[in-house]
Amino acid sequence: MAASRLPALSLSLQFGRFKGVERHRAALPRHSVTRWIRHALDIDGEITVRIVDADEGQRLNREFRGKDYATNVLTFDYAQSPLVMADLVLCAPVVAREAKENRKTLADHYAHLLVHGTLHAQGWDHETSEADADEMEAYEIEILAELGIRSPYGR
Repeated sequence: MAASRLPALSLSLQFGRFKGVERHRAALPRHSVTRWIRHALDIDGEITVRIVDADEGQRLNREFRGKDYATNVLTFDYAQSPLVMADLVLCAPVVAREAKENRKTLADHYAHLLVHGTLHAQGWDHETSEADADEMEAYEIEILAELGIRSPYGR
């Protein structure tokens, strides 16, 4: 996609109020978030990105997925055409813990999760089959390589 026009993006970037939010704001400058998401979009989009604490992340995961724990990213997709409309909710403490465990920078991990969530917003699903998971991972690796970020899957 590097040689072609990147899709347009209307972005709302929101941060909840929680301890350490400044570190997450620093890892997520608006221009970077816009770039990461645009590289994962196939068509124009309107996306809200919200960075939350563990309580909000757990509550949303419980209410909308029936899973009572905070997860790294939740995608709420509202439309896939004529433009992608979605909310991406990322749980700051989970993202920070995973980045540390995987020896990745916080920014690189956010980039991966934003690409991952944006693909979900467009209908990609890694939970339907192993083949779908492999295809989605390969596409994530390709997009992240375009952004100069190494594979999050160790390949």
